[in-house]
Amino acid sequence: MPLVTTKNMLLAAREGRWAAGAFNAENMEMIQAIIASAEDLFAPVIIQTTPGTLAYGSPALYYANAAVLAASARVPVAIHLDHGDSLALAARALRAGYTSIMIDGSRKVLDGNIAVTRAVVEICEPNGVPVEGELGRVGGKEDDVEGEAGYTDPGQAARFTEETGVSSLAVGVGTAHGVYKTTPVLNTELISALEKIVPVPLVLHGASGLSPDAVRDCVSRGICKVNFATDLRIAYSDAVKEYLEKNPRTIDPKKYGGAARDAVSRLVSRLIKVCGCGGRAADVDIDRTFPK
Repeated sequence: MPLVTTKNMLLAAREGRWAAGAFNAENMEMIQAIIASAEDLFAPVIIQTTPGTLAYGSPALYYANAAVLAASARVPVAIHLDHGDSLALAARALRAGYTSIMIDGSRKVLDGNIAVTRAVVEICEPNGVPVEGELGRVGGKEDDVEGEAGYTDPGQAARFTEETGVSSLAVGVGTAHGVYKTTPVLNTELISALEKIVPVPLVLHGASGLSPDAVRDCVSRGICKVNFATDLRIAYSDAVKEYLEKNPRTIDPKKYGGAARDAVSRLVSRLIKVCGCGGRAADVDIDRTFPK
């Protein structure tokens, strides 16, 4: 089917108390793996690319891969700009056909975050594309940007969603990007508090490395979208290393690329089950406005 937006996907997740799995992809094989796993488990799925990924390959290139593979899939697939760092990049992704956009102004003061997020909403809204904002910082390293975690203030969250018009909100509850050095301490009570005051679906970043029980607890409290990136990169890279160690004379990239694709697919299948979105594809009211 054509690519869909994330709006109805996340609304269905909120109503059904499950979360959409959002998986960062770096190449064609990873996109293939993510969609194949979603099909196997009849789950709606979100493909994500970061600014660093889009500096490696253009938004149009990643959009084309996702659109071709989604066209033959029987489950809803969205392509999402993850941690968009500027209005200009958001506009590039929108022009390329992306069906969901995130703008991350969380390192700005509140008024600055509201202003840049609202500007992105204003260019996306007429095109029917939902926007994810972020309030409170997810710690760790995302691409080349590193920072400390900061919790989301519920009062600020209510103001932020009202003044920006975002369709979903990424919240800071103690998670971090990258590899955890120690077990993270999550403020799950904050998720429960935010769900009561924020009118849009909540998003959890930095889920790679969290235990399945921790993710399930977050989802039960109101998280509607869970982002995974680092774990997929590790699975892909480890599979390539293992294949080449066992087959050092290999010169065909399809051989080790295929092994890595299979490893990512197995991981995504496990994560889909953790999020509870397996079998939920039919719950999503399909948006037929895409491709452009």
